[in-house]
Parts: sequence; structure tokens; C-alpha cells
Amino acid sequence: MKKIILATFLLTGGFAGSAFAADKCDVPADQWQPREALQKKLEGEGWKVRSIKSENGCYEAKAIDAKGKKLEAVFNPKTLETVGADSDDG
Repeated sequence: MKKIILATFLLTGGFAGSAFAADKCDVPADQWQPREALQKKLEGEGWKVRSIKSENGCYEAKAIDAKGKKLEAVFNPKTLETVGADSDDG
């Protein structure tokens, strides 16, 4: 499932920079879900979360997936949907 999500983002422009992510994360602060909600969601998908921070109006998570691949993904803080992703194949 994660590979499908990552492949979809890469095929549709992938991590097209902070301008792309900022457009997808234009959410008032009072509508943000807590970071803990994102962490719980990601851990439920088998990710080992290393950090979650606020960046350009989005949440940016650095994690390792169940197969040991390092991931960096950007999430809409209201919906917790992925709006950009990058991986380290090394």
C-alpha cells in the first residue's frame, strides 16, 4: 500500500517542493489535528516515526517503513493525507 501511495505521488509530480505542499496545507491553525494523531496513524501503518515537525504549514514526518526504507513525507495537518513524499533507496 505504501509503495502504491509513493509511486502515485512520484508519477503525479511527487515532492514538487514547498510551494506545492504549502498549497495543499493552507489550513488555519485551529483546524490542525495534533501531531500525536499523525504519529499514531503512521505507526498503525508500520512506520517507525523518527520526527514530526511543522514545515511551511504542513506536517513533515521522517520515518522508517516496515522494510527499513527511510521516508520523508509531508501531510495536510487537517486531514493527515499525504501531499508529498520522498524516500532514500540506500
